[in-house]
Amino acid sequence: MIPDFFIRQAMELLSPAGKRARLSVFIFHRVLPKPDPLFPDEPDTEQFDRIVSWITNWFEVIPLDAAVDALKTAKLPARAAVITFDDGYADNCTVAMPILLKHKVSATFFIATGYLDGGRMWNDTITESLRQFPDGKLDLSTLGLGCHKTGSDEEKRQAIGAIIGQAKYLPPATRTEVTEEVARLTGAELPTDLMMTSGQVRKMRAAGMQIGAHTVTHPILAQTGLAVARDEITRSKAHLEQLLEEPVTLFAYPNGKPVDDYLPEHAGLIREAGFKTAVSTAWGSADVGTDLFQIPRYTPWQKTRLKFALQLIRNLASRRPTSCP
Repeated sequence: MIPDFFIRQAMELLSPAGKRARLSVFIFHRVLPKPDPLFPDEPDTEQFDRIVSWITNWFEVIPLDAAVDALKTAKLPARAAVITFDDGYADNCTVAMPILLKHKVSATFFIATGYLDGGRMWNDTITESLRQFPDGKLDLSTLGLGCHKTGSDEEKRQAIGAIIGQAKYLPPATRTEVTEEVARLTGAELPTDLMMTSGQVRKMRAAGMQIGAHTVTHPILAQTGLAVARDEITRSKAHLEQLLEEPVTLFAYPNGKPVDDYLPEHAGLIREAGFKTAVSTAWGSADVGTDLFQIPRYTPWQKTRLKFALQLIRNLASRRPTSCP
């Protein structure tokens, strides 16, 4: 087994302190209480505990706002890293936060405010509908979503991926109608406790976590008009500021791929709204020349220690473009 010392040295060569520093930003969505066959890529409690242990052994984990300030002034520490979560799932508070506190680190949680207090994201409507579907075949051809085998967990997982992939870029209103029809056709009784409550958001902030905005209803901004995008951005900020009674200056683009999911004009809207930085889901690491409204992030999916470390080293070594031109 390669000692942590040598992994840290490799990270430091690629991410020294000061002007040549590079910032690694991790992105997660959920931490499950136990493994779920429909979410094989989401870490459970034990796996997330291992991941945070690796990160804290190899990196200097700092809050996102402090990292951005240090990046602007070329004062970022060596091996700097930030941990972030998107969407606002309840397990962020009940499962992820205790592990973060155990390791004495904070994270930034980007909240889609329209789903607080009993809401449910459209993709979870699809997932939970298929989870409960008892038959071996689901015909959604009348919705333009094809016909899918659902007899096993693997078939359900493939069906969920295919349906979500087809529905993702539909206009928001159409997407909502389609997903609600999927729920009706499957006869599912859908959960109302997947997302955080307002009280949980306040609890996380009181525990030292950072809270950022992620729009109201998680639309693909590139597929909406600018007026709608502005409304989604500003209302999510206002909601969180009222809830927390403090400024909210951090933002994450829904879905987050440059060009496909957001455009340069959306970065302009975020500046106008009073945010100080925004993060994407483009892979790579940030340096002093990175647009602070297009900070790259990546999801560390490898499950073994060595593969996890090699993935992080490759990401730090990457110099490919990660932002909208």
